[in-house]
Amino acid sequence: MTTSPTPAGPNEAIKPPSEHLVEVINQVFALFRLNYHNQYYAAWSDAEQVKQVKRLWLEALEPYPTAVILRAAQHALKHSDYLPTLNRMIEACRLCLTDLGLPSPYDAYREACLAPSPKTDAAWSHAAVYLAGRDSDWFFLANEQENKTWNVYREHYERWVRRAAQGEELKGPERTALSAPEDSPPSVDEQVTHLARLRKEIGL
Repeated sequence: MTTSPTPAGPNEAIKPPSEHLVEVINQVFALFRLNYHNQYYAAWSDAEQVKQVKRLWLEALEPYPTAVILRAAQHALKHSDYLPTLNRMIEACRLCLTDLGLPSPYDAYREACLAPSPKTDAAWSHAAVYLAGRDSDWFFLANEQENKTWNVYREHYERWVRRAAQGEELKGPERTALSAPEDSPPSVDEQVTHLARLRKEIGL
């Protein structure tokens, strides 16, 4: 049975965070511990508190691609002498997405699901959106429920976002150019000659 192409929302497919996201959050906190040593231990004094804070950050940053989260943390290290708050990290993630010209994963998912056919002619906000849809399989996205398609699409989108964040220039669909007609239309003189010949043939 074919379902509506409009996604119902991510809450229908709530799953535990991916191992990769957990790993990235751990990397971010390790970077902060090394670079903001005194501030880090002043803010989070014991291991249990750090565990709770990580869980909070994990939930709040889950909508963003992991490559963007790492990029935002590195931005904070370069541009601030102070340990970033969660709100500053969220803002940094938004800025990184904007700098890369990328929509959020769920916005990209909706765009891919709602794009008209042929997909190669759709106006894509970023090549990564199209490439993740192509890799997910357009038929699969159009005909399965969101609780099956969302996580598949997101995995592919994460992969393409990582490549974009590393500086790779992603290429969208190649549109087939309309070929010019092989034979050029006859000139006016040729048309007059042809008409005269036709008149002679039919006796006019």
